Amino acid sequence: VDYDDYSKEQNTIYLFEGKSFDDYVALEKGNFAYLMGADVDFQSKEVRDEVIRWGKWYIETTGVDGFRLDAIKHISSWFFPLWIDVLEHHFQKDLFMVGEYWYNDIGTLHWYINSVGGRMSVFDVPLHYNFYYASKAGGHYDMRYILNGTLMQERPVNAVTFVENHDSQPLQALEAPVEPWFKPLAYAIILLRREGYPCVFYADYYGAEYEDYGKDGNRYNIFLPSHRWIIDKLLFARKYYAYGAQYDYFDHYNTVGWTRLGNEEHPKAMAVIMSDNVPGYKWMEVGKANAKFYDLTEHIKEPIYTNEWGWAEFRCNGGSVSVWLEE
Repeated sequence: VDYDDYSKEQNTIYLFEGKSFDDYVALEKGNFAYLMGADVDFQSKEVRDEVIRWGKWYIETTGVDGFRLDAIKHISSWFFPLWIDVLEHHFQKDLFMVGEYWYNDIGTLHWYINSVGGRMSVFDVPLHYNFYYASKAGGHYDMRYILNGTLMQERPVNAVTFVENHDSQPLQALEAPVEPWFKPLAYAIILLRREGYPCVFYADYYGAEYEDYGKDGNRYNIFLPSHRWIIDKLLFARKYYAYGAQYDYFDHYNTVGWTRLGNEEHPKAMAVIMSDNVPGYKWMEVGKANAKFYDLTEHIKEPIYTNEWGWAEFRCNGGSVSVWLEE
């Protein structure tokens, strides 16, 4: 606990006699087991048994197929494989688990995934920060490296990708908001590539308006615009076109792109191109000869036609993304 009613002190963490801080937690501040008021003691068998009982009750009551686990930096990593084993054995089904380990370091996230035996996914925090830095750079970010140091690039099967969340939005605990102009580009990356499990943020989809305190103690009004129109377009492209082989063209400081060639069930091809600065042009292969492509985003009205070898010069506006779909 962090409060002693006898002395009224509020700047000390107290450990009850016979207790110890959790092991296999983040090492921030020496040991990061303690969190918020009265910590949960995972070294205690009674606590572990109760969390297992709760997990069984929750699945029986709601029928969910998995969990989002909050603040896993503060919980012994060895507990989760035990917990997952018991629940999956009890219900005879695989459960999808994603944990929030908020740390902008790919090596630390690799360590955590290894420590739970690869049984869980984690949020791709480094990717979020790449989006944040790119959006703040205002066209002076090297887009060739937008995926560097991310789980999406290095460990996609364990990556849950996101652009923004409730902690990173303005005035919140881990404030690092992606600028609105860059969000369509970021959502194209998480929704239209083959790596990772994407997560759309409510406030990015519906918009939000609220008032809260800043770190300077003053209150501010915050308005987050809705990106529903473009996100719906990207979700459509994901559902019907984001299949098959993926060819990457991350070879220019400002303009990058990739193509998806489709598969038997979804045979039509797609080309995605984006620029964080000036209008962009790029020759890319889509594997469809003499085919007509249109820009789903409606940013560019004129169609593009591939040549006899299935290549075309696709383009986008400055600070924008275009998604070219085979007609």
